[in-house]
Amino acid sequence: MRASVDDFPTPGNLPEALASPAAGVALWWAGLAASDDAFAHLSSWLAPQEHARAARYGREDLRRRYVIGRATLRSVLGGMLGVAPGHVPIVRGARGRPRLDGIPDLDFNISHTEGMALIGVTRTGRIGVDIEREDRTVNADGLARKFLTLAEQATLASLAEAARRGRFLRYWTCKEAMSKATGDGLSAPFRRIEVRLADTIEPVAGPAPYEPSSWRLHAVDVPAGFLGTLAVWSSASDAE
Repeated sequence: MRASVDDFPTPGNLPEALASPAAGVALWWAGLAASDDAFAHLSSWLAPQEHARAARYGREDLRRRYVIGRATLRSVLGGMLGVAPGHVPIVRGARGRPRLDGIPDLDFNISHTEGMALIGVTRTGRIGVDIEREDRTVNADGLARKFLTLAEQATLASLAEAARRGRFLRYWTCKEAMSKATGDGLSAPFRRIEVRLADTIEPVAGPAPYEPSSWRLHAVDVPAGFLGTLAVWSSASDAE
């Protein structure tokens, strides 16, 4: 089963299946805008702890995006499990990473930016996804010194400003997707995780649990204007 039009009072929110670059991983793309009536409907699917998290966002637009994103995730998972979105048993797992209570073989992750969301679901290992707008304004040089290895920084040096920013954002989506798979978030050792960007994306160095042999990184074919990366962690059970 999958999300249906009947789940969404605003048709534009219906998740769109994307081509997946990795076997066993399903991906969806969805918008995070909704009318007030649609928002109230989608909000009714969330559990109390999800509403509590939404309330911690400092801006109303961020709260709405979180709620709509979470409802969309619930619809996707509910379609796969054959249950209503409000009955999907999402709980807080290790390191605060969401998981499904009593369903250890189904893993999921969501990333959202600028009103759009990327959702990944798998029954093989553990995954992380991350998206960014290609035109996001960032201090690529300053952030590179903070989050990239020396070898990665060197690949930015000869690029023009726009290309340098785009390359940094690709590195960032790779490392962020990996850190979301582990649950480390921003506490991950980004300066010690090294990625090679070529025709394919290849992890080449990292401390446990970021050893390259345990990971596969894939660029996701997301709509124009965005960058997306999928990280597949094949040794996740070792860290449980």
